[in-house]
Amino acid sequence: MKRSYYAPKGGLPPQTALMDERAVFTNSYAVIPASTMSDIVTSKLPFWEKTRLWVLSRPLSGFAETFSQYIMEVAPGGGSDRPELDVQAEGVLFCVEGELSLSLNGESHSMVPGGFAFIPPACNWSVRNKQSQPVRFHWIRKRYEVVEGIDPPEAFVVNEQDISPSPMPDTEGRWSTTRFVDPADISHDMHVTIVTFKPGGVIPFPETHVMEHGLYVLEGKAVYKLNQDWVEVEAGDYMWLRAFCPQACYAGGPGSFRYLLYKDVNRHANLGNFAR
Repeated sequence: MKRSYYAPKGGLPPQTALMDERAVFTNSYAVIPASTMSDIVTSKLPFWEKTRLWVLSRPLSGFAETFSQYIMEVAPGGGSDRPELDVQAEGVLFCVEGELSLSLNGESHSMVPGGFAFIPPACNWSVRNKQSQPVRFHWIRKRYEVVEGIDPPEAFVVNEQDISPSPMPDTEGRWSTTRFVDPADISHDMHVTIVTFKPGGVIPFPETHVMEHGLYVLEGKAVYKLNQDWVEVEAGDYMWLRAFCPQACYAGGPGSFRYLLYKDVNRHANLGNFAR
């Protein structure tokens, strides 16, 4: 089945446009609409050529603290031979538009939309856009939490098209998750998945848990419950949730509602910053 992956293009709204009032930042969640991803909020990074990015989330004290998420836009001929400067950082790349050439531990990979790469800490990797059109991809970063006696996970590259979604129990297939990592593999301390709801599919209870979330809507639209608020979201919107923020949703659009989901997993709660 052919999938759709929304990618921002930048630009600026015309002077005649009405302000999009859906952007919100609270003490428990944030909603960053696709319309806010304009040219004037892009950033650049050291040692990246012909590249700009939208920073969707970054660790903030008292909010979500485990990860950062970028949407990278690399022009033809651009890329980086020194993409990650933090040797403790692991990463996930997820391609949404164009074709990305990835060198990972000496092996070459071509990533097209739906392509997923896991990059462990201290890994030798680089990326290039060898095509004539821009390439756009998500880059999710987290400091890997080392556990004595458990080896860090190995690098790998796959594509969503080659993975069968796992239906959630008792949902008649209306709610499913595409998993790139075996949930039983304790070496991973973060999961990045794709969650899919068919029209009318729901999360019928307020999920309330310790995992932080980044949710980027790849396709479709829905009404999402965040803390005590119902918000409308659609393709290109981003939701950023701190730990224990209640969440639920109703997929009310004519087609599937799909999002790229980050969560931290498989580690003890960090007591060092708070013990007295």
